[in-house]
Amino acid sequence: MALDESALFNKTPETRPGQFQCPRCRRTGDYRIRWMRHTKKRQMPGRGDAADRAKFEKLRDYLLRLDDDVTCKTCGKKFDIPSQHTLMFLDQLAGLPNEDELEGEINAAAGEPEPERVSRPALPDRFTRKSTGWK
Repeated sequence: MALDESALFNKTPETRPGQFQCPRCRRTGDYRIRWMRHTKKRQMPGRGDAADRAKFEKLRDYLLRLDDDVTCKTCGKKFDIPSQHTLMFLDQLAGLPNEDELEGEINAAAGEPEPERVSRPALPDRFTRKSTGWK
């Protein structure tokens, strides 16, 4: 293709949550992973021929992972993100199920009633008020 990728896509940075287990301390934590969202432009720039226009029609939006490793929140050791997915197409993400919906479907298939939301009592003031420090 004679056109550069920057002429065909708009790029925007994005962060997405990820849950990974540290190989050293074996603790699971939630981490913010940086991605670059590449969104196809509405129309192709004017300097392309028929073959370029055909290729432009086949392009899809995608995410490109920028972070290759994360630092464990517990032990402080860096470890690689245990995934081979550095590029993900956005149309594949749209079909992924939501965890709450998936849990509801599993309960419905098992014949179990929907679990009630447990409401916790409010904490006493001594736990919620701002500390004034040591005197």
